Amino acid sequence: MHSPSLGALAPATAARHDCAFGSLAARKMLRKPALSPSSAGILYICAGAFCLTVNDALAKYLDDYLPVMEIIFFRMLFSLPLIIVFGLLAGGRQALVSHAPWLQAIRGVIAIMAPITYITGLAILPLAANAGISFASPLFITFFAVVLFGERPGWRQWAATGVGFAGVLCVIQPGTAVFSWGAFLPLGAALAYAILMLSARTLAERGDSVWITMIYATAIPLLISALPLPWIWQQPGPAQWLALVGAGVFGGAAITLITQAFRVGSASIVAPFDYTGLLWAALLGWLFWGEIPTAAALFGMFIIVVSGVYLALRQGAPRRRRLQR
Repeated sequence: MHSPSLGALAPATAARHDCAFGSLAARKMLRKPALSPSSAGILYICAGAFCLTVNDALAKYLDDYLPVMEIIFFRMLFSLPLIIVFGLLAGGRQALVSHAPWLQAIRGVIAIMAPITYITGLAILPLAANAGISFASPLFITFFAVVLFGERPGWRQWAATGVGFAGVLCVIQPGTAVFSWGAFLPLGAALAYAILMLSARTLAERGDSVWITMIYATAIPLLISALPLPWIWQQPGPAQWLALVGAGVFGGAAITLITQAFRVGSASIVAPFDYTGLLWAALLGWLFWGEIPTAAALFGMFIIVVSGVYLALRQGAPRRRRLQR
């Protein structure tokens, strides 16, 4: 998120990597998985969802010590080289050439809104609630596909969209004592994700690879987030440096793994497993912050997941929902 990019939020996608990725064996692993395509895709996306959730948990920790723009800067800084390396391994130099650089640049400027809203939300909301609300991006995709592309979803898709937004209301619980205006931050991130995913469709139709699209969506937020650093800089301590590097590595790993999942597996089979990230978010939130979602929040997240899975199976649109987060 799913990052609106949050920059790199949305897909980071390479599991724990080492120098072996430069070898011929690594190339074969990326292009010809030993398992069946569907099984490999499921494993890739489950690993990617885990890496992305660890990335989120590290960002939530860093929120207590560093400004949001500084966190975004280092996430992009450490993710960008990984994305470039995996893009070269998977698609060669031609995969890193854009046929619509100005459109990519505009999209990159929009992309920074995702990490700003999502990471700010992490400082206010429980980890699982923030993640759950961000999964509403497929609901926005259905709406904007009508406005921007003239698509005509069937009544079942509209019903799933409406039910999904009802799930969002269950999570944020407006009008109750547990309501926080911070809940609109991950919702804004979901909106940004949706715009980024639909614009990625346009870029793909113009011949741009997913790798160059991710590079622009990482490099431009990197440059933008660097602008205010002289005025907001907070010196990270040793633990914060470790968390910053970890966030970049896990973010880059997530992008690569999730992207690879949709390259080798069927979207209708792979997409629902992206929601395993919610389980990790609930577990990490409980382990490190003692966060226990309310019954209403759990029910709302369940509704969001069911609606999102249904829409994924119907249209395959949110396949890279959090890559820019």
